[in-house]
Amino acid sequence: MKRRMTLSVDMVESCRRPEVDEGRHPDLTPMPNELYQPLIDRLLNESLDIGSLWVFAYGSLIWNPTFPWIEARRATAVGWHRSFCIEMQNWRGSRSQPGLMMALDRGGRCNGIAFRIADENREGVVGNLVDAEIGYNEDVSSIRWLPLQTADGPIRALTFYAGPVGPGVTRKLPLSDVAWRLARACGHVGPGAEYLYNTVVELEERGIQDRNLWTLQRLVALEITFKSEPVKGSDQAASLTGKAIGDLA
Repeated sequence: MKRRMTLSVDMVESCRRPEVDEGRHPDLTPMPNELYQPLIDRLLNESLDIGSLWVFAYGSLIWNPTFPWIEARRATAVGWHRSFCIEMQNWRGSRSQPGLMMALDRGGRCNGIAFRIADENREGVVGNLVDAEIGYNEDVSSIRWLPLQTADGPIRALTFYAGPVGPGVTRKLPLSDVAWRLARACGHVGPGAEYLYNTVVELEERGIQDRNLWTLQRLVALEITFKSEPVKGSDQAASLTGKAIGDLA
């Protein structure tokens, strides 16, 4: 039986507002155009050494794969877990109310989906993913070929934002702090709560349960229901979600 989420579409829509794209973080170093093709070529060569090209999706790529694929497998990355650890000042956040993006951080295990790419699409998929995912020099070090466990045997998959570094990366944030930010942040593509909602819905549809994300969606729902003025650092909001963790986890 499917679990019923606390966070709803109506709650998500209540967080939506128009925002201007101001860029991710002023202290990040934009990646020069001339460095994109060498990076794409390197990843293509590495994929040929590995064999079939697989892409590991653990967040938005699960519900919005931006590339053609010919096979999808449930896969587990051992030694990694989902973490809202990248501050976003655009996309689903703003300079005045930064949001958070999910990445993979060290420790635990992460169940997601591995997509296999047809050989004839390999170059185009790698190129498009690099163009879409990599905007700054600091992002490059978080591209990894992760070993994954699947029911049909081990594979290695291209993964973005595994172990990110640089300005705006904050690890081990309490769930109450993450919930406070996601309930209030909105960028030019939509609210942070929408990103969480879509991810949890798709994981549930695929029978993948992430305890932290499930608790987080309830905390975000609580924040949206009871939030007042979105003044950063509200002790009242922090205490509200902090208390709720014991009741909802």
